[in-house]
Amino acid sequence: MKKRWVLKSFVAAAVLTTSGLALAQSNTFKIGLILPMTGPFASTGKQIEAAARLYMAQNGDTVAGQKVELIVKDDTSAPDVTKRIAQELVVNDKVNVLAGFGLTPLALATAPIATQSKTPMVVMAAATSSITQASPYVIRTSFTLPQAAVTLGDWAPKNGLKKVVTLVADYGPGIDAEKYFKERFVLNGGQVPESLRVPMRNPDFAPFLQKVRDIKPDALYVFLPSGVGAALMKQFAERGLDKAGIKLIGTGDITDDDILNGMGDVALGVVTTQHYSASHNSAVNKKFVAAFEKANAGMRPNFMAVGGYDGMRVIYEAAKKTKGGSGDALLEAMKGQLFESPRGPMFIDAQTRDVVHNIYIRKVEKVNGELYNQEFDVIKDVKDPGKSK
Repeated sequence: MKKRWVLKSFVAAAVLTTSGLALAQSNTFKIGLILPMTGPFASTGKQIEAAARLYMAQNGDTVAGQKVELIVKDDTSAPDVTKRIAQELVVNDKVNVLAGFGLTPLALATAPIATQSKTPMVVMAAATSSITQASPYVIRTSFTLPQAAVTLGDWAPKNGLKKVVTLVADYGPGIDAEKYFKERFVLNGGQVPESLRVPMRNPDFAPFLQKVRDIKPDALYVFLPSGVGAALMKQFAERGLDKAGIKLIGTGDITDDDILNGMGDVALGVVTTQHYSASHNSAVNKKFVAAFEKANAGMRPNFMAVGGYDGMRVIYEAAKKTKGGSGDALLEAMKGQLFESPRGPMFIDAQTRDVVHNIYIRKVEKVNGELYNQEFDVIKDVKDPGKSK
């Protein structure tokens, strides 16, 4: 039995490591896009798929003489499903690139497959700092939580917020957001009397918010996964925290452009830090937003969409450079890319394979009757602080 198991493992590994050879004989460049298309994080999948399809519509479905095939798979936000789908895409579909990954556990589940098969893996959403260290084949076009958290940890104490309670989703990005905000905020003279962590799935914020109200801090700092901020905002108002003079600050996930308009006036004045806002004032972004909304029945793009759009650009440019290549050559062509994104200037750090971009400080304001994250300050070329330690 043991010999049979070893033989099966060897055969599976051989299939994975040699799958790249078959790509050279194909006239199709395949991108396996693994996303949560159903369940609580479906908005992330919807935004990224829409952005990927927009990029292809604008830039053509051929690259380096090869037909581009986008294979979209729903992982339902379950890591074991993500891993199985990734293996099938590599072994059966022989994809050139794995992409997507709406949440950190999903990216981490796939990293060993990317390593074993030498398949570049473009992370378009997940934001825990350590993801790029999980495999040498990971490239990230989204952002990292430490980038946003450190920026707010500098801003808050300079703007009269001396005592802040933190509240984060209890998983990788939330722990990153808590750690890096807290470290920088305390270094700048602030106090964090309490650090609260809520379950990632189906959280009930009421008991946590009551605790915050009892502590009476200057502000509540929040990180929650994209799409969950509306529920927090509603309960924040219901518990009267806004009336009690407690300000709400956090990373841009809580005022996600995709759902911001539905939050109502309770969101007005909320200050966040993030790498992208749909109202970012540049010609490139205005063109992107107009095209995205036109192609998607008026849906406003959010930071997940821009991660997907830029991810497709990185893939296309690398494919052009390698003439439709795969494996190590394709990975190397992704490193060091520098370009103007809808978010502003960005590049892929060749050493860390992580994104370097501007982080903007924004406030929710009403513009022409709609709520937007209006940028009022910028910290340029922010690297991931998690890689500097």
